[in-house]
Amino acid sequence: MAEGISEAAFEEEARAFLEANAEPRVEVTSLVWGEGSDEVAVLPEKSPEEEFSELEAGRAWMQTRFDAGFGWISGPEAYGGRGLGRSFQRLYNELESGFETAPQSAFGIGLGMVAPTIAAHGTDEVKEAYLRKMYRGDIVGCQLFSEPEAGSDLASLQTRAVQDGDEWIVTGQKVWTSGAHLSDIGEVMCRTDPDLPKHKGLTGFVVDMKAPGVEVRPLRQMTGGASFNEVFFTEVRIPDSHRLGDVNGGWTVALTTLMNERAAIGGGMGGGGGGLGTQRLIELVRHQGLGKDPLVRQQLADIIINGRVAAYTNLRAMAKVAAGQLPGPEMSLGKLTLTANMLRTSALLSTVLGPKLVADSGEWGTYAWSQAILGVPGMRIAGGTDEILHNIIGERVLGLPKEPQPPVPVAAAR
Repeated sequence: MAEGISEAAFEEEARAFLEANAEPRVEVTSLVWGEGSDEVAVLPEKSPEEEFSELEAGRAWMQTRFDAGFGWISGPEAYGGRGLGRSFQRLYNELESGFETAPQSAFGIGLGMVAPTIAAHGTDEVKEAYLRKMYRGDIVGCQLFSEPEAGSDLASLQTRAVQDGDEWIVTGQKVWTSGAHLSDIGEVMCRTDPDLPKHKGLTGFVVDMKAPGVEVRPLRQMTGGASFNEVFFTEVRIPDSHRLGDVNGGWTVALTTLMNERAAIGGGMGGGGGGLGTQRLIELVRHQGLGKDPLVRQQLADIIINGRVAAYTNLRAMAKVAAGQLPGPEMSLGKLTLTANMLRTSALLSTVLGPKLVADSGEWGTYAWSQAILGVPGMRIAGGTDEILHNIIGERVLGLPKEPQPPVPVAAAR
């Protein structure tokens, strides 16, 4: 392995790999109206065939990258990593961003949320079984937390896990599970002791998504796509070796996942316009003849400035992770800033396009934005609702008093 390698030597090695296996990305300094892709959706509609094709293309690239030593650069060698510092991973990521590679969005939740949780809380058997395969792209992972009656209030979940010898029998329902229909394994949070306070009776597990008793049903979004699913568990058996952390210690496991989730969502998109691209917004404003309108210019400036500030804030949070610490409550800032800027983007698009936003006239760069706007409400829920994140920031970052509980009705008090 590359123990003791310098960053300069690593950069030379990584660049040689990328040049041999991918095409350089053409830098776009300006957009020509009417040319290129008209796809700007946040949660785009895709057919099952398109999803499968994208999944396989991403898997092929991840396998090539992993086998060359660039799949998990900062991970431990015992599980397929290269054992280098996070600065090497950041260096490689920056280099790869300059090349055209297959999309890997199907693997984002597994690598951004589930794998770090397995690394922190999994047994040696689970780490050996899944970490290498996840980073190589051999398997896809999903997160199974939310339920119909336990979304933002995760601790109220009711999916039950009952121990039966060396196994646990899981029964219940999860909802809003991104990518469950593509996943091989999932991180599922269950109630294992209903008599304990709700935060203390939870336990996490790694579940085989192909096991008997697991049923995945798609949830159709108003964008037309089906990125989310509801998942039903009917007496699904999970070996005790696939437990994450201690019995009834699942809240700590869940926090690890949630903080990594907010880091992945908020940090991965830079806190900007939701991956929609400010250059494209600028060209849209110009094309619609509003480049000198002071109110539109102010809206556009707000999006750009808030995106830039969020990116710097995320870099500060990532420095904490680079120092070997878990993402903290400040990562809620990145997620909240992302959705706030997406709302600003929606307002700008409504101002600039007017009826063209909702009337499909066939004109390039107009009605296509409607799918982006329809995806924003889903992003305001994913990774914690805006309201929950405001509470986390207020209480755990700013040190404000907890939100007061509603008064107990007089009849109930008696």
